[in-house]
Amino acid sequence: MSDWETISRTEVLEIRRSGAAASLVLSRPHALNAFDLALQHELRKAVEWAAAEESVRSVLLTGAGRAFSAGADLSLDDTTGTTRLSPRTEEELRMRYNPTVRALRTMPKPVVAAVNGPAAGAGCALALACDQIVAARSASFTLAFARVGLTLDAGASALLGARVGLGRATRMALLAERIDAETALQWGMVDEVTDDDVLAPHAAELALRLAGGPTAAFAATKRNLNIALLPQLEAAFEGEVQEQTRLVDSPDFREGVAAFAQRRPPVFEGR
Repeated sequence: MSDWETISRTEVLEIRRSGAAASLVLSRPHALNAFDLALQHELRKAVEWAAAEESVRSVLLTGAGRAFSAGADLSLDDTTGTTRLSPRTEEELRMRYNPTVRALRTMPKPVVAAVNGPAAGAGCALALACDQIVAARSASFTLAFARVGLTLDAGASALLGARVGLGRATRMALLAERIDAETALQWGMVDEVTDDDVLAPHAAELALRLAGGPTAAFAATKRNLNIALLPQLEAAFEGEVQEQTRLVDSPDFREGVAAFAQRRPPVFEGR
């Protein structure tokens, strides 16, 4: 992607341009591009900018380093004391995660995800919100919420089912299994799989090809696909907020995060 020019860079996100295409790069490689508050905020701003900017006719979303995104940064959660996490969780979902996913689905231009490694939790939901998903062979997809006593969020309850169907979506959600790129392709979760060393140029070429297409027709197609296949996305957002804000203050979540930090199996009590 040597012909892409960086037009904006923060500590957590980079925006590049090549003609009518824009590339948004999650840039916390030391943390596998896990979402801290800064990345949540910067990504929402960048996606909304790309949606509104008339000179941008397609968007490419990827991660720096060896991951697409590991999802929420669990190191931010204080589960050892009595601090209620639900207010912050509700704010994150309503003000940052959900608006970002909504903007990806509703922007009147196509969005390509180049998944260059693990896409977990909210990172997986982010990829699922894109119109085309190109994955490296080393990529993987995990909705590991159940491992820490949580449910799906960031729209994944609707987005995953639209891609893979009820049975596979339920399996991914309940068992939190890691799905490799080839399996994801067979399931219809991703649209293409490439060798790792050609992912970036191939995805960039696809984004540039879409940028040269009939943008108004693409926008109409995207609106109609949302109506036909994702009519309950807003209801899913609301349901996820209600359930997740309840679960983040549960004993099972505190146990799940403690077990994750201690590298041991969690012992859940179902409450």
